[in-house]
Amino acid sequence: MTRIAIVAASEKLRLSLAAALAASEAFEVVGVAASSAGVPPSADVVLFARGGEGSATGRQPTSGETVAGTVLSNREREILALLADGLVNKQIAARLGISTNTVKTHLELLFDKLGVTTRAEAVATGVRRGLLLL
Repeated sequence: MTRIAIVAASEKLRLSLAAALAASEAFEVVGVAASSAGVPPSADVVLFARGGEGSATGRQPTSGETVAGTVLSNREREILALLADGLVNKQIAARLGISTNTVKTHLELLFDKLGVTTRAEAVATGVRRGLLLL
């Protein structure tokens, strides 16, 4: 079973997503919050949702964004935070106790999920979507 936390500004969206995911035996909803500060460490996956009623921006998603949100694994969130700290692949690998090739794989997946091509763009997108707090 995958433990999932939901982060969304709209309470209606948070509750709708929690109800939908709770209906599946594949997921256990371990947290529902308005910001990433409310994400419990036990979450395997964090769903950052935007849009719906009460959307702060009222704009349509651009290329690489979805209304449902961006789902990053805990490891991808760790790597994104280390990117924001300015670490290079070798430093990230040493910090996390993984190989540089594994870091590269995580970065490729992270870049695909965020719809970006550079490290700086990943950090900027992470901040804009509420995935990172600087």
